[in-house]
This record gives sequence, structure tokens and C-alpha cells, in this order.
Amino acid sequence: MKLIIQMPCYNEEGALAATLATLPTSMDGIDVIETLIIDDGSTDRTVEVARANNVDHIIRNTHNLGLARTFAAGIDAALARGADIIVNLDADTQHDGADIPALVAPVLAGEADVAVGDRQIMSSAHYSWLKSQLERFGSYVVRRFSGTDVADAVCGFRAISRNAAQQLNIVSDFSYTIEMLIQCGRLKLKVVSVPIRSNPPSRDSRLAKSIGHFIRNSVQTILRIYTMYYPLKVFATIGIILLSIGALPFIRLTYHFFIGVVSGHLPSLVFGAVLVILGFLTLMFGIIADLISYNRQLVERTLLRVRQLENGKTDDHSKARAPRDVKLRESA
Repeated sequence: MKLIIQMPCYNEEGALAATLATLPTSMDGIDVIETLIIDDGSTDRTVEVARANNVDHIIRNTHNLGLARTFAAGIDAALARGADIIVNLDADTQHDGADIPALVAPVLAGEADVAVGDRQIMSSAHYSWLKSQLERFGSYVVRRFSGTDVADAVCGFRAISRNAAQQLNIVSDFSYTIEMLIQCGRLKLKVVSVPIRSNPPSRDSRLAKSIGHFIRNSVQTILRIYTMYYPLKVFATIGIILLSIGALPFIRLTYHFFIGVVSGHLPSLVFGAVLVILGFLTLMFGIIADLISYNRQLVERTLLRVRQLENGKTDDHSKARAPRDVKLRESA
């Protein structure tokens, strides 16, 4: 059983060594533990620090591609190197590597496909009241949209089984955390929360410029990904709302017709007719988008099989190893 611990990095030369020092070197039920660094176009000595600390695998983006794409590149690299379980954590010392055994335990026992760290923000002294309340509300919203029961939806400290990792297809540019949970819900993967410790932030977040920026991008991600996976629900809801509002002038006209007042309703009837037409068009768009969504599922099944074949490992535990250093170039 092989565990690969991956860390997306961008200019982390000051914190990387301390984070690597906390990682376990052995675990019950795990035969091999390896480390993987995905350098997202760092301009400092992040790669040199990783090599000096004997990191097993180093992947380098030629320039900064963002957290989501870097995370996805790490998942592909870990699968190619034969990982049975992948742990992802931040390199900025926020997460404590000593919690990895607890995080991996439910995945290793076959009780979960994905385990997400719970930083217990509400009782943590590292987070302000405003941030803790926003995190709490945000996690509630993600739970509603994803159908998963995760206490800390945006925590990046996660353990992922090989089966789950092979099915994930991250397409967001902002962050993988929310999209991953929505995908897990759609794929019917078992997701659990595991209490973890968290250290005080060592620097400002590089993912978001401000709380408002983070909220705006998170909302956009939720709406975009949910619409992509559940288009009929989204378009049907909008269509029914438009149809319902558009029907009100006609109901009003019918009522006035029976009481003998039938003049002065033309503007409202025109407005209602426009809304009814838009409602029907929206429903049609929803049906078409739903058919496209089914086609996407077929494509994802094909991609899953291709990944299994490319990695040379499905149910067996092959020991194939990929090259140590690979440069990834952004496709044109």
C-alpha cells in the first residue's frame, strides 16, 4: 500500500522545510510513503529546498497556473506513480503532518473514499469571529449543494483513495476544494470529516486578495460547477419561476373577465407573455444541457478507464515509478 503526500507550492522556501519535517515516515497499514511537490512557477528557492529535504518527486509548472490546476497536476502525477492513497496539504505550515495518520485511517479502512480535515474553526483562536462565521455559513452552503456532510468545506488537508482520485476532473481555475466536494456528491463517493489541528497563519493567503474576493470567487465556483453537473435542476427552477410570474397576469385577466372588468390589461399581458416564453425557452435549455451532462458522464467514464490503463494499475499494487522531475507546460 503506497501513500503519496502531495503539496502544491508557490514561493514557499521559508515554510516548506518546516512542513516537510512534520510528515510521517511510517504508518500502520502503509508500506511506502513518498512525498510529491508541485511547484507552481515559484520565483524563489522552493525547488532547491525540496531537493535539499529529499522530496521523492518534484513536478514543476513553467509558470503560475493557480491552485486548482496545480492540485489536479499533482493528483495525476501521484496516480502515475502508483499511489493507493493521496494526501494533499498546504506547504505553509498551516496543517500539521502529524495528523496524517488520523486523516488516512478511514480511507485505509475502506470506510470513506475521501477524508477532509476539520480545523474546528469555531473553537480555534487562529480565526476571527467574522471569518469563523463566514466559514461556517460557507460550509453549510457547500453541504447543501454537494450533498456531502463536511464540517470544513474549504480545508485543503485531504486524504483521497485511488478510486476517488481517478474519478476527479477538476476544471476550476480558482480552487479545487468546493468543486471536488460537488463532484464527490455527484459520484456518490463517501466523504467524512476528521478533526485536525491547525497552526496560526504564517502569511496572508495567496489564493484570495480579500474576504470579499474569496466569497465572490467561491460563489461563482459553486454556481458554475453545480450548473455543470445538475443543469436540469438549475434551468427547471429558473424556468418554473418565470412561468409562474408570467402566468399571474393571465390569472388576473381571467378573474376580471368573470367579474366583468376586461379593460386595461394589455401591458401586463404582454409582460406575462414575454415571461412565459422565456420560461419555456429556459426549460428547453435545461433539457438540452441535461443531455450534454449525460454526454459528459460518458466522457468521464472513458477518461477513468484511460487513467487506469495509463497508470498501469487498477486493483493490483504495481511498483512502477515515473521520472523524478517532470516539467509541465500549459497546453496551447
